[in-house]
Amino acid sequence: MHLLIPAAGVGRRMGSDRNKLLMPLINQPILAWTLQAAAAARSIQWIGIICQPIDHPDIEAIIHSLTQQKMLQKPTVLIPGGDTRQASVYNGLQALPAAATHVLIHDGARCLATPALFDRCNEATLTMPGFIAAVPVKDTIKQINAQRIITHTPDRDQLWAAQTPQGFEVALLKKCHDQGQNQGWQVTDDAALLEKCGIPVSIVEGEETNLKVTTPVDLAIAQFILQQRTSEPEG
Repeated sequence: MHLLIPAAGVGRRMGSDRNKLLMPLINQPILAWTLQAAAAARSIQWIGIICQPIDHPDIEAIIHSLTQQKMLQKPTVLIPGGDTRQASVYNGLQALPAAATHVLIHDGARCLATPALFDRCNEATLTMPGFIAAVPVKDTIKQINAQRIITHTPDRDQLWAAQTPQGFEVALLKKCHDQGQNQGWQVTDDAALLEKCGIPVSIVEGEETNLKVTTPVDLAIAQFILQQRTSEPEG
């Protein structure tokens, strides 16, 4: 399975003026944790990191360190990022090896995803043209208007919180990206492109701990979870 990791953003909500994935989490950058989980997944055979050129030296250093520690022994390449996540993934799709028929896309900031989740998503590519990892929503969601008055309370049983990895047939996703460019669609994840093209997108059970590190609070939670994992006895 081929994996694309969008990693081209700036951590403004983290209060940082640099790529948040280069910020330290315990004893290594956030991105290093993401790469270790992907590398440990049996199904991942190739990794493309979509990033801005200014970050190349730092990310190359992460790759070198993990390789030296034998934690990353799969082909890993850097791909130029775009101005938006959508543009970055488009670039990533063009850089996939010619033999790639399916692709997983996983946010670099979701550094708590487990190898088991990557492998479970890989299995889903055998039966689903497009899917996302997701978890059921626990909170009651309120829809409001411009005056912040509640207009609707959706049925919580029908609500799921989207995560990554998201998986797709490469040819299908490329076609949807091309249509999105032609139509001027602006979306926040690739599943939305398939939805706009009228293609059904399925759900694969995600992980409660698979949060996206976006704010300092998220970083503290991620640190706690990783400390719990690394302190657990093996077996």
